Amino acid sequence: MSQNINHADIIGKEVVENLKKNNFDAHYFPERAEAVKYILSLIPEKATVGCGGSVTLKELGICDLAKEKGAQILDHNVAGLTPEEKLIVRRQQLSCQVFLTSTNAITLDGVLVNMDGVGNRVGAMTFGPEKVIIVAGINKVCNDLNSAIERIKFVAAPKNNLRLQTKNPCTLKGHCMDCQGKSRICNVLSIMYKKPSVTDISVILIGELLGY
Repeated sequence: MSQNINHADIIGKEVVENLKKNNFDAHYFPERAEAVKYILSLIPEKATVGCGGSVTLKELGICDLAKEKGAQILDHNVAGLTPEEKLIVRRQQLSCQVFLTSTNAITLDGVLVNMDGVGNRVGAMTFGPEKVIIVAGINKVCNDLNSAIERIKFVAAPKNNLRLQTKNPCTLKGHCMDCQGKSRICNVLSIMYKKPSVTDISVILIGELLGY
């Protein structure tokens, strides 16, 4: 086997083929630059674009680039919004033209696994927006459904709690404690075995480590 073959490329291409078998529009890019260029090509110039809370999107700068392109950005994480204003934006995201988000995990056989506190992100991922674009780094790939859920409990949820500065116990323990507090962010589990029948979804997998 050629030494130039990258392990991430091998895994990425396998996942994309399985996503396609599950009826998703799916694409693999070894590096972020080409991926970002392609993602922006999917967004109309003056579209209303919802941005789900995502470290991956921030690292890629996609929402800012879409705004530069003329898109109207719906971001409930903008500084200074009141809880009521955040709720309004979250509801607007459910009917936007394009919804941008990441995913907590993708299995080798092409299943998308996500955990939400409010549920607006997983709601918008499955139905409502005209176009959904899901972007993920190769680090989100897991062997199977069980390992995907474990990834959420041991990686995604604790790191997101730290980012959001909650007082949930996983910020101290480093892993899920199945807490019962009001600030819990693991209330809704979404598993997309196949693409929802009437939702246009593109999954963009990038051969780099991105987000949590």
